[in-house]
Amino acid sequence: MLQSTAVPATAGSSASLDLVRLMPLMARTSGHPGISIGLIDGPVAINHADLATENIQEVPGKLPSRCADANNAACTHGTFVAGILLGRRGSAAPAICPGCKLLVRPIFAESASDAEQTPSATAEELAEAIVGIVDAGARVVNLSAALVAGASHTDRPLQQALDHAVRRGVVVVAAAGNQSALASSIITAHPWVIPVVAYDVRGRLMALSNLAASIGMRGLGALGEGVTSLSTTAESLTLGGTSVATPFIAGAVSLLWSCFPDASAASIRFAVTGATLRRRTIAPPLLDAESAYQSLALSKHSTSS
Repeated sequence: MLQSTAVPATAGSSASLDLVRLMPLMARTSGHPGISIGLIDGPVAINHADLATENIQEVPGKLPSRCADANNAACTHGTFVAGILLGRRGSAAPAICPGCKLLVRPIFAESASDAEQTPSATAEELAEAIVGIVDAGARVVNLSAALVAGASHTDRPLQQALDHAVRRGVVVVAAAGNQSALASSIITAHPWVIPVVAYDVRGRLMALSNLAASIGMRGLGALGEGVTSLSTTAESLTLGGTSVATPFIAGAVSLLWSCFPDASAASIRFAVTGATLRRRTIAPPLLDAESAYQSLALSKHSTSS
């Protein structure tokens, strides 16, 4: 079973993007429409006034991309994450990459039974969505969800879907999960995936984050406390968790690719994760978006000279 990884926030206002040094990168670019972010989540309130609606594309699947019930948890979750990635600059959302294209492919269905129910989907549904959104042209995949249970027979299609992303040069960014567990999953253990943990506004690792050797070795952290983004109404919403931290990493990758469109997926991953350092910890460091930019700029200069 796959579940969303957003939790009600306990902190007040959202913290600065400076925690992960994203502001200088955001000042350089708002993103390029040639860089498509695949959002595998709940449906999105696509016509929201504070979303860059002109850059949103619906990817056909079993579930509708647009919200039918604005009060539903799946719709709220999808819209919240979309706001972090593709909110309009100046809105309540972090609005990291409004100039990029957002491909919406929901896996969380709107449930009529309980508006507060945690959105969930199966691993098989996720595998199908990954393949579909990669084939639709995604360069980056944002997965603000984590596997919390499942049978071994579900591993193979999910492994194959992630391998498909590798072959297409697609960067996959996935939430580590909020169970405070020392454990990885088929997703966070995959060598191509960037697992994401949550840090608080003081730059301290949040206890709710799942940790593991694979997460510490290849993962990153971002703000997961008191993040404000879009709700399905005109009001803003504040949430926390690894689900909330994940689009900060996906957004940074997308901005970096917008600045360096000829860079390979491996180069982007190398720069953003600081892969020159061999980590021997179960807890990954915070994203440093400015250092990633400088690394790619230096690499480009060295190559051309």
